[in-house]
Amino acid sequence: MSSTTVGIVQLCATADVDANMETSARLCLAAADAGAETIFLPEAFTFIGTSEEKRRILEPLPAGGPLLEHCRNIARKTQTHLVLGGFHEADPASDRAYNTCVHLDTDGEIVASYRKIHLFDVSLEDGTQLRESQNTAPGDEVVCSDLPFGRVGLTVCYDVRFPYLYQALVDQNAIALSVPSAFTATTGAAHWHVLLRARAIECQSYVIAAAQHGEHGNGRRSYGHSLIVDPWGEIIAEISEGEGVAIADIDADRVAAVRRQLPSLQHRRSLESTRVRTRKPEQESP
Repeated sequence: MSSTTVGIVQLCATADVDANMETSARLCLAAADAGAETIFLPEAFTFIGTSEEKRRILEPLPAGGPLLEHCRNIARKTQTHLVLGGFHEADPASDRAYNTCVHLDTDGEIVASYRKIHLFDVSLEDGTQLRESQNTAPGDEVVCSDLPFGRVGLTVCYDVRFPYLYQALVDQNAIALSVPSAFTATTGAAHWHVLLRARAIECQSYVIAAAQHGEHGNGRRSYGHSLIVDPWGEIIAEISEGEGVAIADIDADRVAAVRRQLPSLQHRRSLESTRVRTRKPEQESP
């Protein structure tokens, strides 16, 4: 199958897990009704709140618990593949969690899971301070999964700033890249669109980015603007404001055509085989 309709979900998660799950289910049903065969949820769709509260809802994978079972039921009811953008996975070896992207098939079974590699530790000029590494452990594996349209590379949010990860996913034959996110309002306004379009252009792949929006409590606010970008860098679907869904077709033939037209992926060279010259600074005059 060359072309597959996919859906992205945009919502505003809070510390109210039941409300978050009700919203996720309702929006997934709307995406399925609109024709989506695969649905992508944003990062942290089950919960955004304090670290203490989050510890109480962590679930081990692949066994899961009530939250994962709820998501399994959504996949079964809609008969869609479901990509859980950022699931709060328990780490049995520590008191930290993993920020894990999980692919469920139409039977609700786990096909693949990716633990977020790059953790968001920043202090922004607007006063936003986030230390993801305090309570989240980093992953150490590059992961792709197969969907009806072809292979998708799994990433999460802050990963988007590290192009080498996406090149590695393309080397595993990914034709689409999933970037579920909860981008802050400040960094989103500055960088969100350009980063996603850049990853699409340089990887000549679709980029599918379901996002959080709005005020989550405790002063945290997400940018929204969930996007689907085609392999030429054109935005083909966007949810600019509020909760909602958007759909677009992912076409494997379109990826192949772009890669033939401009074969930049074939032109890559390893820097290990090139010489890097560092120019010495000119000496100051006496």
